[in-house]
Amino acid sequence: MTGSRFTEGGLTFHFDAGVEAGQYDGWRFFTGGFQNTCGGAKAVDFVARWDKTTYLIEVKDYRQHPRTKPSELPDEVAAKVRDSLAGLVAAGAGGNSAYGTIEPEERRLAHFCVSARRLRVVLHLEQPTHGRKGHRRLNPSNLKLGLKQRLRFIDAQPRVERMDTTHAEHPWQVTSP
Repeated sequence: MTGSRFTEGGLTFHFDAGVEAGQYDGWRFFTGGFQNTCGGAKAVDFVARWDKTTYLIEVKDYRQHPRTKPSELPDEVAAKVRDSLAGLVAAGAGGNSAYGTIEPEERRLAHFCVSARRLRVVLHLEQPTHGRKGHRRLNPSNLKLGLKQRLRFIDAQPRVERMDTTHAEHPWQVTSP
């Protein structure tokens, strides 16, 4: 899956050529059984491997539907990261799904992601530009601090990003139709 493009909600992620990426929460391995592991596993939206780094990317777009409990977002993302890492290990080792044997491309990408030297966690967060009634804007600095506290052994510097910020170190771009 090189030079791939995936859509999540109202956002399209364009991964550069040379990036191996997948929409992890849509993998047959995850939806076909792993999501029911241990009472219910969660998943990040995308996994991507570029150079020696694996990115675990969670997308939240609150421009249409505001979040009702913003204080729980770091816990939610941390649980998705934890469960996704466990799923990638199982998929890379050739785990099974309810559909039978794991898809070869999913297994290959999972194994490739797990073998990276570095893990990075990215929360891509879009919020309305103007305050709407009943919507409290989330403070990205507070979210980043919450993620750092919960994920320090996985990624000491998790990122909270949005479309209008440019990060040259990341091999993808995000657009909204």
